Formats: sequence, structure tokens, C-alpha cells
Amino acid sequence: MGIKVIKHTFLYFFAVLGILSSVQGQTNAKVESEKIINADWEVQRVNGKVLWKFHHFGELFDSRQSVTVFEVDLSDETIGVSIPHVESGFVKTSEFSEASGATVGINGSFFNTKTGGSVVFLKNRDSIHARTVEGFNAYRENAGFSIHRDGSVAVLERPDPGWESLGEYSTVLTSGPLLIKDNALVGQKDEPFNSNRHPRTAIGITADHRLIAVVVDGRNSLAHGMSIPELAILMKSLGCTQAMNLDGGGSSTAWVKGHGVVNHPSDNKLFNHEGERAVANAICIVLEGQ
Repeated sequence: MGIKVIKHTFLYFFAVLGILSSVQGQTNAKVESEKIINADWEVQRVNGKVLWKFHHFGELFDSRQSVTVFEVDLSDETIGVSIPHVESGFVKTSEFSEASGATVGINGSFFNTKTGGSVVFLKNRDSIHARTVEGFNAYRENAGFSIHRDGSVAVLERPDPGWESLGEYSTVLTSGPLLIKDNALVGQKDEPFNSNRHPRTAIGITADHRLIAVVVDGRNSLAHGMSIPELAILMKSLGCTQAMNLDGGGSSTAWVKGHGVVNHPSDNKLFNHEGERAVANAICIVLEGQ
């Protein structure tokens, strides 16, 4: 009888501990979110259409964070999205963006670091250019940045039948993990890729049809980078109801027409704008007639 009482006491203790931990996590997330929302962001308007925002946080998630944000009104019919890519070899995000006539651009998804080309599913303008390579971690390609035939964009969760089943979308760039689905943070696998801090790139959509593209610097004493759960909180704080992680690390790059690379890519291990890595694809915001 005594053993049962002790067992039940321990079970009750761990249940309470779990509840307290969950409440503490929610409280911390709220505090960090308020820091993001209330930050004194530096804001510029690019070509009168795209908001370019930057803030260097001295203390966010108990760390130093350097964050670049592009905000695009998708209801503006003069704004388009393109996904330039190569099937082998490498091109810098800045070069992809310039060649596309873009206003702003960010790096895209995962690629073969030896030969180039996407290692996850990529369909562009109804043509499939890559399928996810065998053995690739499923949680890192469970989301897709997709362009509908009418030109509208979406962040989607991988459907059970697979990416090729999305026939209504002419373009699908897959990546992951999925960060936010239907305005709720997505639970993440306990994997080093998710829990360690790295430079990160993410993209999301808000309820009022704005596209939010984010590049987080990292691997530097001035910018520590974010974990995937921290990145999800950032994207939700910026208003995203759907959001996904893209390729990060040394690939994370933000480019602005007339300014060049504006974040601090980490490949040269210096906190400047010179450490850009060549990649296999990018996401570019293009303004018609400009």
C-alpha cells in the first residue's frame, strides 16, 4: 500500500512539474515576443513597395541577435515572386537576385554542397527540377513555399500523397521544419539541427496577406543565431500565421537592390557583409516595370 502511495506521489510530482514547465515556457515566449514587437526597428521602404527592417538585439532569448526582415504586401498586383535556381553548380543569392531584376532576395532551400542543385523537392513553373534525395531527414522538408497558378503564394505542410500531388501549384520550393501552421507553433523534433543556434532564414505569410522574409545572423559573438523554436517565436511575433524554415548557416543571406548584401553572412567568420556563400536557389521579390 505504501509503495502505491509513493508511486502516485511521484507521478503527481512529475505531472505538476510538467505543467509548471509548460507555463514557464509560455511565459518566456510571451516575454520574448514582446521584445520583438516593441523593438525600435530600423525601417526603410525599398522602391516604395517593400519594407526592409533591421534590429540588433542586445538581449533576446538570453543572447545577442541580429535580424533582417523584408515585409511585402501580397495584395499589390505589381509584386511578383520568383525562385531562380541551378540544377548543378552554385550561384550567390545576390547574383540570383540581380539577374532576376529583384527588389529584395533571400537564399532558398537545401542543396548538395559538393555538386550543387537542390536535395529536396523543387518544382518551378510546372517543371520538376529535383526530388528529395533518399535518406534526407523528413522534418527538414515537411514544408513548402508554393506559388499558385493565379500568382498567390502559400506556406504548406507536406501532403500525405507527397509534393507531386500539389498540381494546382505551379512552383513549390520545399524545406523545413514547418514553424507555424494555422497560427499555432508547430512542435519540433528533439534534434541538434533544431535545438542548436545557427544563422537562419525563414519565410511566412500573415493573415492580412503580407509576406514576411527573415534572415537571422549567427556564429558570431555579436549575433548568436537562433534555434528552430526561437525562430518560430520570432516569425509568430512578426504576425505570421504560416511559416517555414529555409536553408541556414553560411547560406543565410539577405539582399536589397542598390545596397547589396545587407545581413552579416557567416562564411567568412566576420561580422560584415562579405561572407556570402553560393547556393542553388533563392526567393526573389520582383516589382513589375522596375
